[in-house]
Amino acid sequence: MNDSRPDAPHDSLSLSAGTGLWETVDALCAWLDAGQPVGGREGLLLRMLKLSEEVGEVAQAVIGATGQNPRKGTSHSWEDVQSELCDVVITALVALRTLTPQAREVFAAHLARVAGRSVGTGSAGPAH
Repeated sequence: MNDSRPDAPHDSLSLSAGTGLWETVDALCAWLDAGQPVGGREGLLLRMLKLSEEVGEVAQAVIGATGQNPRKGTSHSWEDVQSELCDVVITALVALRTLTPQAREVFAAHLARVAGRSVGTGSAGPAH
């Protein structure tokens, strides 16, 4: 989701300016829809695939932060990893919003289920 184009929605969607998370997700979704070169089912699938791209960037940043590529050495910081993780979250929320206008409710209900079966029950197992 890193976009350095001048028309990218950076300043106008600032959460610090009072725009809420889901309002920002809605605006990002609308902005992407307006500039989407491929629509319909194919456009939907491409938007879902964007999530895999972002997860790959997290992996690249972790490898770079730990210096695991001998050719590149330490090429990323842990702040880069944080940024890439944020991109994954944003991309996932936009993908969910693309699938349903009730993304906020779907996410809240799912989060409640996950929390209920993990932290809510005292279970020590992973939340999947």
